[in-house]
Amino acid sequence: MTDDIKQYAVQKSEAEWKAQLSPAEFHVLRQAGTERPFTGEYTDTKTVGVYKCRACDAELFRSESKFDSHCGWPSFFAPLAEDRVQYIEDSTLGMKRVEVRCANCGSHLGHVFEGEGYPTPTDLRYCINSVSLTLQPAS
Repeated sequence: MTDDIKQYAVQKSEAEWKAQLSPAEFHVLRQAGTERPFTGEYTDTKTVGVYKCRACDAELFRSESKFDSHCGWPSFFAPLAEDRVQYIEDSTLGMKRVEVRCANCGSHLGHVFEGEGYPTPTDLRYCINSVSLTLQPAS
């Protein structure tokens, strides 16, 4: 489930990313930070639409795959398509996790967990930072 480091379609310097993103967005998207639980704008959102990468506007998740996990961050059971995200093994906190990045620009989105017992079609929970996303409501 992990990929090797790859070249991304969207590539910018650190200075370009800092100019484009707010400090909070830069911290999460480009430095693999995490927003505090239950503080993100999309944690409880029920709006129908498409969630895009806030850094590059790539479409990543649909609202139909979003579910209430009560974990403090928006949760999805699947990406819009597998080629939209990249998986990286992450052992930074002394545990094995799988980081989820935007496959278009390499920005950090969150992590994916499996086998937690949620009643979803995939038994996966994509735990994604709200600040990594922009919701485009359906028209």
